[in-house]
Amino acid sequence: MTERLAAVSLASSSPRRRSLLESLDLQVVVVRSAYDEARSDAGGDARELALAHAVRKADAAEAAGPPLLIAADTVVDVDGVVLGKPRDAAEAKRMLRLLSNRWHVVHTGFAVKDRAGAKLATGVESSRVRFVDLDDARIDRYVASGEPLDKAGAYGIQGRGALHVDRIEGDFYTVMGLPLARLASILRDMGYEI
Repeated sequence: MTERLAAVSLASSSPRRRSLLESLDLQVVVVRSAYDEARSDAGGDARELALAHAVRKADAAEAAGPPLLIAADTVVDVDGVVLGKPRDAAEAKRMLRLLSNRWHVVHTGFAVKDRAGAKLATGVESSRVRFVDLDDARIDRYVASGEPLDKAGAYGIQGRGALHVDRIEGDFYTVMGLPLARLASILRDMGYEI
């Protein structure tokens, strides 16, 4: 028997993740997580890192909000080089130069924790993205917009960063930061319908 899910807690400050969940007619309560991926000792390859960050965010989330908690983290992998969020404009420019005219892989790890039933489900989805050739002037304009500074790999596919994307292989929402179809499947397995 499934229960209709009306509200979730989100252990993420990402407005994109919140917006995606709200687009599914869910009430979203953002809860603070004490976990800071920038100071983390989590290691491993990019997939493992995205998953470790998501699980640790869920584990360190405050107990407020609805009992069903979602946490996620996105990292970009360019031939084994892991790109998180840039610390400043100079690092954002370096990341965008690295992504220019090549393929990279975006990994989004997620953790779904049913705090009422003490259940935890986790996973990682990955998509390949190819960028167009970016010259320095185009990179400078994009970084000056401020958009790249809070996003893994220094771009947001749902905003101006879409202009840099030549092709995607995989799930668009994984690149955006929350794989909705996979999330819905996990929620069904946990007894919830959205």
